[in-house]
Amino acid sequence: MTGLEVGDGWIAATVYGTDAYEVELTVNQEGGVFGACGCPYGQEGHFCKHCVAVGLTVLGQAEGIPRQRAAAADRAAGLESWLQSRSREQLLDLVREQLAGDRELRRRLELRAASDSSDMGTVRDRVMALLDPGPFARYGYVEYADAHAYGRQAAEAVTVLRTLTDSGKAAQAVALARDAIRELGQRYGEIDDSDGVVGSVGSVASELAEAHLEACHVARPDPVETAEWLVGHLLGDGNDATGIDLPDYRDVLGASGLARVRQLATEAWHRAPSGWAAKYLMERLVKAEGDVDALIAVYAADLTPTGATHLQIASELEATGRTAEALA
Repeated sequence: MTGLEVGDGWIAATVYGTDAYEVELTVNQEGGVFGACGCPYGQEGHFCKHCVAVGLTVLGQAEGIPRQRAAAADRAAGLESWLQSRSREQLLDLVREQLAGDRELRRRLELRAASDSSDMGTVRDRVMALLDPGPFARYGYVEYADAHAYGRQAAEAVTVLRTLTDSGKAAQAVALARDAIRELGQRYGEIDDSDGVVGSVGSVASELAEAHLEACHVARPDPVETAEWLVGHLLGDGNDATGIDLPDYRDVLGASGLARVRQLATEAWHRAPSGWAAKYLMERLVKAEGDVDALIAVYAADLTPTGATHLQIASELEATGRTAEALA
């Protein structure tokens, strides 16, 4: 192990195993320790043996930690002072030097520049590239060992959407989020995302959905058009990844949007009263509307022989204080 550094809430070192791996530990305010490592196991999101090695080394040097932390603070202050002393042109030269050697940094800054200049064509192309699993699919499929790396790349798309919303481009963020959600939904079946941990593809899909909802709250898109998009998404296969829930959109939809959802959901339910997607959509709609009796009617239209539907009905009645009806 070399290069051990202890900062304010973080510890970094290079650990030598099969290869040289960069390890960073972070400590939150509650004392929880989180680790990131460049080894294959660490890239899957696990707290690997290299993270353990760094932690044990730090514990073994506990008496020297305050001194190392103070030294790290001095170095950070020195760097900050040095940067502030540079001229604009010197700083630009420094950035250009880094861009020449760091492809990912260059891509991130290109994306930031396109976002600031409202070049939405470039932004969209870049976001779609971030969601493309092709570079990680060695055999036409993203294997478990590569899924976490793909998830880290795809997570940049969420950052782009939130940056657009925060910079006054929420309407563009809404449209781009829908494209991104559709793209990832279509690709999700090609990826082994069995971990389901933070940083996994599934969590990125959920964050894309959250970014879309955040943008909708700011941009206030047409409620009827939003209702039509939501119904199309919820009746499709893509929602398996995103987990978009209709009641979360109650404020965005308003009365006119909810009315359009009801019309479309009712039509879909009548076409396939036993279809899972249409039934679930009706359930979430009446949940959004707050109509318990309508929800019970949806459950009662397709009672399962296991008694699970009866239990759902009883639970809904109990939750609204209708205990006698729930017991019956």
